[in-house]
Amino acid sequence: MNSEMSSVHASRVGRVVEVLVVFLKLGMTSFGGPIAHIGYFRREFVERRRWLDDKAFTDLVGLCQFLPGPASSQTGFSIGWLRAGWAGGLAAWCGFTLPSVLLMLAFAVIAPNLAGPAGAGVIHGLKLVAVAVVAQAVWDMARRLCPDRRRAAIALAALALLSVLTTAFAQLIVIAAGALLGLALCRANTSETAPAAMPYAAQFPVSRAAGVAALIAFCVLLAGLPVSGASVAAQGVRVFEAFYRSGALVFGGGHVVLPLLQRETVATGWVAPGDFLAGYGAAQAVPGPLFTFAAFLGWVMTEPPRHWSGALLATAGIFLPGLLLVIAALPWWQALRARPAMASALAGINAAVVGLLAAALYSPVWTSAVQSSADFAVAVIGFVLLTRWRTPPLVVVAFCIAAGIAQKEIASLAHTVF
Repeated sequence: MNSEMSSVHASRVGRVVEVLVVFLKLGMTSFGGPIAHIGYFRREFVERRRWLDDKAFTDLVGLCQFLPGPASSQTGFSIGWLRAGWAGGLAAWCGFTLPSVLLMLAFAVIAPNLAGPAGAGVIHGLKLVAVAVVAQAVWDMARRLCPDRRRAAIALAALALLSVLTTAFAQLIVIAAGALLGLALCRANTSETAPAAMPYAAQFPVSRAAGVAALIAFCVLLAGLPVSGASVAAQGVRVFEAFYRSGALVFGGGHVVLPLLQRETVATGWVAPGDFLAGYGAAQAVPGPLFTFAAFLGWVMTEPPRHWSGALLATAGIFLPGLLLVIAALPWWQALRARPAMASALAGINAAVVGLLAAALYSPVWTSAVQSSADFAVAVIGFVLLTRWRTPPLVVVAFCIAAGIAQKEIASLAHTVF
């Protein structure tokens, strides 16, 4: 009996280690953003390892794209969970996330020492990367999420609303308004946005009680942390709450987190605008999830907690809500997806986040990065490389950095000569 239990335990540990190793490899090689990550996952887990079939994988991706949060990280967590239980889910998340976190922290340490024209050019080039990448995200999301006049109108209404709102809850108001407008205007589009069925949900070792507990934890943290942050004289609570709220409200892809984090960090004075854009540009050059940008922000904050403690709080805060929602959704997914109102509200939310990201493209991205006609030219070339030539983002990062260095070196030489 003891030998059988030991064998079972060893098998479980072996599966967890297997999940960790596979996702660690993916975390070090998965360039290209969330859509590319899904492609990497499909090749690794459907075609090569056959941990799940194509239908199950597609259904799981549909669920994770339906929920707020980083879809690729949620999908990876769920695959690890399916393979090796709770420990496998955590191993998958750690393996996929850790390499990107460490690379972003390395950049945070190096960035203040980038002196001289070359160093200034690197920072400026990364800001121009952000312009090209966010413009591409707006373009692609507008075509995919606003294919008709009604959803395009919701996006424009969100953009107009953001131009006049000054409250810290502007993004939340816009997302709620998008849901209401979706319920009113997008009933005819529910067949387009309704996710696929997920008949394999019972394979996940999660009960409805666990799902309810995860949902309660999500809601308690979302509602309770702002109260705690206001009443407790602990900056760490406020930092965790800011990143948690950002992670909880991200619909439509990783780039949508940009305006939410800008509101929480730059507008509050925690992070300098230049540092924010340089870090966002650097995030395009590293593998793994874009949400690890939060680790960079936690490190460079101007007041404690910062460095290791700030990075830990920021990273845990931004990823936790998405993971809680996956756990909460799986036992209830069949009932939820059968409701047409859910698909209608999601259509409106997705259209609203296009307006949200378009507003961020102007401020802070454009206003902080594009200072001359040469900057405009570099940003446009980067945008065309990404959208028309489908150039890998890493190549566009290298081009923008080279252009930024060239601009600063020429300006320095001209200043020296004249």
